[in-house]
Amino acid sequence: MSTFIPRPQDITRKWYVLDASGKTLGRLATEAARVLTGKNSPQYTPYIDTGDHVIVLNAEKVRLSGLKSQQKMYRRYTGFPGGMREESFVRLMARRPDRVVEQAITGMLPKNKMGRQMATKLKVYRGDTHPHEAQKPIAMTLNDSATAKKTS
Repeated sequence: MSTFIPRPQDITRKWYVLDASGKTLGRLATEAARVLTGKNSPQYTPYIDTGDHVIVLNAEKVRLSGLKSQQKMYRRYTGFPGGMREESFVRLMARRPDRVVEQAITGMLPKNKMGRQMATKLKVYRGDTHPHEAQKPIAMTLNDSATAKKTS
């Protein structure tokens, strides 16, 4: 018996929709990164991009636990000397909430060419609408154990 290695024509990519309203940022990011890398499918191969597309809606309604919302800082570098820019979580959520979710998810992907290619399959939107209805995305639910404990 030989090992199955998927060829590019064997890979069928699905589209998934995640609703971020009221979800914890880290738990949302791990599920999205799992789908983007393809670890949820039986044809997963570490050195081949077998992942699916992910659409995240309501990025402005994501939450953090504890005091992270007051303490978390986002840093970026402009490329010029002395160009380190720092912004708090609260200010970045007010300005670009989609970037917060996007950075959390892409931070969990591989740091190489394949990880950057996987990140192109991620679409993050502020509101509850998206322009990808033609792809017939499947609604994805999160097993958020923190909310499950609170409800039971």
